Amino acid sequence: MFIVLVTYTKEIELIDQHLVAHRAFLDACYQKNYLIASGPQNPRTGGVLISQLTSQETLEQALQNDPFHIEKLASYQIIEFSPVKYHPNFSTFI
Repeated sequence: MFIVLVTYTKEIELIDQHLVAHRAFLDACYQKNYLIASGPQNPRTGGVLISQLTSQETLEQALQNDPFHIEKLASYQIIEFSPVKYHPNFSTFI
């Protein structure tokens, strides 16, 4: 399982210009069951993705298709973790 911290590297006006395409990319990731949740950070300096993938390589390849990556608008920090405690409703994703 992975947490991806997305950090914007350009002005928010440029981010907003590519937000629709970025969200379409996220929709495609959800359809492939790559993501569990995603959303902006507060304050809006980037975003957070939670992935149920077990392969970091697959995740990294998927992120190459993010318009934020293609347009060089963001950087990505991938954090792998192994959940040992979780809410029972979350067990489907573990």
